[in-house]
Amino acid sequence: MCGFVGIWHKSGKRLPLDINELSATFSHRGPDDAAAADFGHALLGFRRLTIIDLSERGRQPMENEDGSITMVFNGEIYNYQALRAELLQNGHVFKSDTDSETILHLYEEEGEECVKRLRGMFAFCLYDKKKNLFFGARDRFGIKPLFYTETTELFALASEAKAFTRLPGFTARVNTRALPHYLTFQYVPEPETMFADVYKIPPAHTFVWSENKLTLKRYWRAEFKPRADLSWEDALEGTRQVMRQSVKLHTQADVPWGAFLSGGIDSTVIVALLRELGPVSTFSVGYEDEGYSELAEAAESAGFLETDHHQYLIPPGEFWEHLPRLVWHFDEPVADPAAIALYFVARMAKQKITVTLSGEGADEVFGGYGIYREPMSLQPLSRLPKPLLQAAHRLMPSFLPGKNYLRRAKTPLEERYFGNALIFSEAEKAKLLKNKRFLPPTAVTAPLFREAAAYDDVQKMQYIDIHTWMTGDILVKADKMTMANSLELRVPYLDHHVFEFTATIPTKYKIKGQLTKIALRQAFAGVVPPSAVNRPKRGFPVPTRVWLRGKLGKEVADLLSDSALDEFFERGQVQKLIADHRQNRADNSRKIWTLVIFALWRQQFINR
Repeated sequence: MCGFVGIWHKSGKRLPLDINELSATFSHRGPDDAAAADFGHALLGFRRLTIIDLSERGRQPMENEDGSITMVFNGEIYNYQALRAELLQNGHVFKSDTDSETILHLYEEEGEECVKRLRGMFAFCLYDKKKNLFFGARDRFGIKPLFYTETTELFALASEAKAFTRLPGFTARVNTRALPHYLTFQYVPEPETMFADVYKIPPAHTFVWSENKLTLKRYWRAEFKPRADLSWEDALEGTRQVMRQSVKLHTQADVPWGAFLSGGIDSTVIVALLRELGPVSTFSVGYEDEGYSELAEAAESAGFLETDHHQYLIPPGEFWEHLPRLVWHFDEPVADPAAIALYFVARMAKQKITVTLSGEGADEVFGGYGIYREPMSLQPLSRLPKPLLQAAHRLMPSFLPGKNYLRRAKTPLEERYFGNALIFSEAEKAKLLKNKRFLPPTAVTAPLFREAAAYDDVQKMQYIDIHTWMTGDILVKADKMTMANSLELRVPYLDHHVFEFTATIPTKYKIKGQLTKIALRQAFAGVVPPSAVNRPKRGFPVPTRVWLRGKLGKEVADLLSDSALDEFFERGQVQKLIADHRQNRADNSRKIWTLVIFALWRQQFINR
């Protein structure tokens, strides 16, 4: 796990910039080494966190045998040993034992198609001297980040967008086009960012920068291919096999590793499979507030699995004290309170280990979110004529139970599902935003629904989440909060071989009644604590609702009274949100938190 930056001067004329100064903005990603390669019109800068081959031979930027290709790489390639053996047999000469060098020689062998052979999490950029171009890629699910921007004089890539603030000619500005989407989703959907003129290389895409033009090309697509002939027993056995293989591959490292452990099934399965390989250290965090901690459940699982377990209680004062710095680490606003818990568990883990395995992605690939039960709950009304449903909803008094059920039943999935987070409605945004003209969230999700048209409703929801919620929230906080502590996080559920198998499992084996992820739960029922098998999902819950009414209420009110926010929001609406929440007239905690994170981000990056 590392960080890199790439610069291309369009005119060939060098600008006054220090590549090491740019990479220093994310030195936390790679505290072990810093280096750069200068080709005149092109530069590559690198910060290294040593994981595999800790020697000097593993330094980056890294060259091939004749120096015609130079590469910077962030991530891990889990099938590198098999690829290395094949490349050695073909006559390639390796200078190191790293996984990264495999990409260099594979590119020599297969060109731009090499990325299809890689199994892992990655973002990389290589300079091909003979072709005079940048080539690179981002992994299939977007586990590793890669930002880019273009000015009149240069093209730049970086592992973290904050590096661009050191570029000559770059001015940090709010992307007002993305702000309404942020209020809907609690993050900015890719490829946009909250910085104007900064974008992300999309997951599962390669890029080429040549002749002052960027070309993006998709190399893989998440496709659901449920097998009608797949038996329940084969679904369970296949799940066991593919997960055992993935977890084992994810332990390749020359440094200590461990795992995050909450009270849920996802992380518990990971830890159980790690225990089959040997001793393991586990880490969990929680809060003193009743109902907002899974420490007891995590400790129970740790005891059952006999791990070396560590836990930490996060006090609200420390939570608020660290928040501005964590927003800086995020690069752009992500208003998921659980991200802060992830920072604290990573900070604790770093004292013992350098690599952690975690359960991100299980809900998307195995069908784990509670909202995925909705299509089945609406089935009793699915055969009724739409005009009848609409009339019944219109005539039913709002105080009667069932009105919301009718509303969901009469509304097509494409118009009611925008992913796991829906913070502000369109009507609420129209009241809150100063700029009343903005695109609806369907501008983001409609193309994805068209791609998923052949799937059932649950698969459509999974597809939406894989391409929005998971890349924009789940994986961003996983990367940024662990890298803030120079800790590498790995996600065995997002091995593409795991996904390609789970994509063959019919929905009926994933969701039934009130239970989700049935195949995953039952596949490992014999190796995890019995109490964990059917435990509902909670993750690392955060008591923001309680804190915003008490311990953090004044701090938040003061922050959101900043007159600089009047450029974006109607002050009266902001004040009403806070007052209604503090006086217990409404639970506006998610909405307020979304504004808090944006306000802190603006303070960190805009007009500084």
